[in-house]
Amino acid sequence: MLTRENKVLIRNRSRKQGILSACCALLLCAGFACAARAQNTTPKFRVVALAEKGGIHKPYVDAAKIWLQQESARDHFSIDYIEDTSRIDDAFLSHYQLFIQLNYPPYGWTPAAAAAFMKYIDQGEGGWIGFHHATLLGHFDGYGLWDWFSNFMGGIQFTNYIATFATATVRVEDRSSPLMKGLGGSFQIENEEWYTYDKSPRPNVHVLASVDERTYQPDSKLKMGDHPVVWTNEHVKARNVYIFMGHHPELFQNQAYTRLFHNAILWAAAR
Repeated sequence: MLTRENKVLIRNRSRKQGILSACCALLLCAGFACAARAQNTTPKFRVVALAEKGGIHKPYVDAAKIWLQQESARDHFSIDYIEDTSRIDDAFLSHYQLFIQLNYPPYGWTPAAAAAFMKYIDQGEGGWIGFHHATLLGHFDGYGLWDWFSNFMGGIQFTNYIATFATATVRVEDRSSPLMKGLGGSFQIENEEWYTYDKSPRPNVHVLASVDERTYQPDSKLKMGDHPVVWTNEHVKARNVYIFMGHHPELFQNQAYTRLFHNAILWAAAR
């Protein structure tokens, strides 16, 4: 028979074991919680945005940064910004799964940056999304035409733009594309410049959407006829999409536009 002293010892030992077990369980739970937080804060992919600084497109770029911050939190990716090409080389680009050309033009790049970018696209080392100013192809600010980039964009050169702006309907041409998911058959873009080119890029790219020039309000004499505004070049290994619209910050209040941008990020990053 157990003595009173032995019973006390057993109760104390059981109490200590219970406390120790509870502490272990708490530590284990804390560990799982920390691991979950670490997993949630680890980005699924990394994005670099080459953002045009200053000038008439600064309000658009500023609005894009606010929207991209929200997107990065929701879709768990990280994003860094650069405002010139001085840092771009093979090693720099190797850290990123997606390159966004946020209105930055296709000229004035350093030779090292141009070489690294062409390799990044040609060899499919990451995805690319270009906006608006990315097709300002020709002879500008003392720089000549970047032939590779012109071919990347379907062999086009910039010719003109609607300086007075026009609202128009964009017709979706490939509703089966994940880039066009949720956009229906058409959507409206207000007060855009609508670039024109020396020819349609259609023979050399896969057109996803085009602007219906008959819907220009106010009407304009600057028309191409066949006028693609969203396309992808399937002749390179990188997932890529060019989205012409991107002049003013109010675009980020347009649900169709932000849906297109959202789709482009996840698709081009292969996520």
